[in-house]
Amino acid sequence: MGRLFGTDGARGVANSELTSELAMNIGRAAAMVLTSETKRPKILIGKDTRLSSDMLEGALCAGLCSVGADAVLLGVVPTPAVAILVKKYGADAGIMISASHNPFEYNGIKIFSKEGFKLPDALEAEIEAIILDNAKPYAQAANDKLGRVLREENAAQDYIDHVVSAIETRLDGMKVALDCSNGSSSRTAEKLFTALGAECHMLFDKPDGININADCGSTHTANLQKYVKENKLDAGLAFDGDADRCLAVAENGELIDGDFLIAICAADYKERGRLKKDSVVGTVMTNLGFNRFCEKNDISFVATKVGDRYVLEEMVKEGYNIGGEQSGHIIFLDHCTTGDGEMTGAQLLSIMKRKNEKLSALSTLMERYPQVMVNVKLTNEGKSKFSSDDMIQTEIDKVSITLEGRGRILVRPSGTEPMVRVMLEGEDIDEITGLCHEISELIAKRLG
Repeated sequence: MGRLFGTDGARGVANSELTSELAMNIGRAAAMVLTSETKRPKILIGKDTRLSSDMLEGALCAGLCSVGADAVLLGVVPTPAVAILVKKYGADAGIMISASHNPFEYNGIKIFSKEGFKLPDALEAEIEAIILDNAKPYAQAANDKLGRVLREENAAQDYIDHVVSAIETRLDGMKVALDCSNGSSSRTAEKLFTALGAECHMLFDKPDGININADCGSTHTANLQKYVKENKLDAGLAFDGDADRCLAVAENGELIDGDFLIAICAADYKERGRLKKDSVVGTVMTNLGFNRFCEKNDISFVATKVGDRYVLEEMVKEGYNIGGEQSGHIIFLDHCTTGDGEMTGAQLLSIMKRKNEKLSALSTLMERYPQVMVNVKLTNEGKSKFSSDDMIQTEIDKVSITLEGRGRILVRPSGTEPMVRVMLEGEDIDEITGLCHEISELIAKRLG
């Protein structure tokens, strides 16, 4: 992991960690690295609804224009819209301003190549070297070569049209609740699912700059679960702040996480002969129940490091077309080059409609193993010492031996926040809960 870019771009508290100056320099360095052979680079900029997004957008524009690149503003759009439109518009790169599921005070910068993929570690390291190590001086455009700031008014509609075109079965007659997390999908979800024929019940779709992800969205689904059940709807969809994640709620109020969504979609693809290499990509955090689902259905499961970028890299490398994470980052590579919450939700609802099945029934194809997770909050310094602490690593090894054949332990530093995540799975919930808290308390004591 780099010093500036984590598993999902550069991220921090806006105006203190992620400052305007840093954003401007990211724009300058990114343009230098990604467009060195282009005479007049064109770089798209999308954003979510955070109060700080306008500030960072202005700073990025200044950085891009100063090195002679044109900045094309897409306005408030989901992250996958940037990945899709960078190719459609023939741009040299795309930038998304968002901190995804984090609270409003955080913000982030994700960069996409002209092919619509998140940047590989090597290119991010090159950008970091310019910003942090002065590896090369910033370019400075001549007075008559400065970049311009342009606006693309149809960006949201072009994204909606793309998703609608990928869905084969219309949703006429379905009643669906859409929790937009007061984020990017507030601008697209109602139009998109209405265009597909669904009756939409809108929740948390009135962003004010501060309420993004506040007790709503894919990380806080209780309100959506209650609403779907009480109003007797067919399903509910919960997006995160930039709408690259989706979790679902069944008609009975049951939460359906990313592992179940991938299983449902993979089984449907395999049934119709569309699952490439009969394989699915997940991560080391994927529930053990998903592995058992794959074994029962003659599907190969490939696990990567945590982070949808690593899932995508494996998919591209080996030619797979479905992959994702338990958190709801799901990639349908036939249609998009990054996680797309609204695409995921539309695919799921179309399967329900085509099969005439309730979501609760579809979700029975996989059994979830009990899982316990604790996030141990640390300083960045404490987080950096985790891997080298022998006592912690020894205790983790002991737990792994204890659970061998019956479960597993996974402990890893977060790629986006100052914390270490402790996760255990197993057959006995009481056992794994106790072990999880023992390890978490040790980490807090040693590194807190």
